[in-house]
Amino acid sequence: MTAIKLLKKSPASARIGMIIILLNLLAMILAPVIAPYPETAVVGDVWVTSSAENLLGTDQLGRDMLTRLAYGARNTITIALLITLISFTVGAACGFMAATLKGWTDQVISRIVDIIMAFPTLIFALMVLSVMGTAIPVLVVVIAILDSTRVYRLARAVAMDIEVMEFIEVARLRGEKLWWIMRREILPNAMPPLIAEFGLRFCFVFLFISALSFLGLGIQPPTADWGSMVRENAGAITFGILTPLYPAAAIAVLTIGVNLVVDWFLHQSSRLRNH
Repeated sequence: MTAIKLLKKSPASARIGMIIILLNLLAMILAPVIAPYPETAVVGDVWVTSSAENLLGTDQLGRDMLTRLAYGARNTITIALLITLISFTVGAACGFMAATLKGWTDQVISRIVDIIMAFPTLIFALMVLSVMGTAIPVLVVVIAILDSTRVYRLARAVAMDIEVMEFIEVARLRGEKLWWIMRREILPNAMPPLIAEFGLRFCFVFLFISALSFLGLGIQPPTADWGSMVRENAGAITFGILTPLYPAAAIAVLTIGVNLVVDWFLHQSSRLRNH
């Protein structure tokens, strides 16, 4: 079945999710075009309501909220994608290696993963970021390492099932190397669950970054970030101003959109059919 036919047969929920993801990607890529003002420019009074000059009003410093949301999409989504890609590369490679080599390699990697997973994720991240600082490279490395442990568990479990198949044994008898078997035999057969997990992991990382920013240890001002925008404008709720609800809604909508697409993909990859 071609991709076009698959999309035509996709349910309305999956199409809604794709539209949400597409709109967020366009906002991320075209932020300088969409945004009416520079990212950190002060353009009016504090917490001004919607107007012709500021469609979504202004924030706690008088910066345009539409501009901040557009640049927030670029910053938050880009960093979340980068972290997810790194965590999947590291986690999947280690998981495949552990499942293929077994023995002490599997034991060493698995015990290291167990130690990292023994700490609550948020507490571990807060502890490390408090000591090492909140620079974006540090943020990326810390969250990627924490998230790669979950990817490792899935990749190892999937690879264990694939590794006992006859075509893997045939590849070994042909003298194929470890990396060839992982790349050409295990990876293609493990793609459906890994792709679905990629979407779920992206949501987790995206929400995790927003939570850290809300706590003041994520993406730092004046860089626009949806989580920190909620924290900075939380006081506006006291005066009946909806400003902090805009970034909160953006976080919720993107998360729902990704999950709608992931649910549909899981449905397709498992070959389930409605009766």
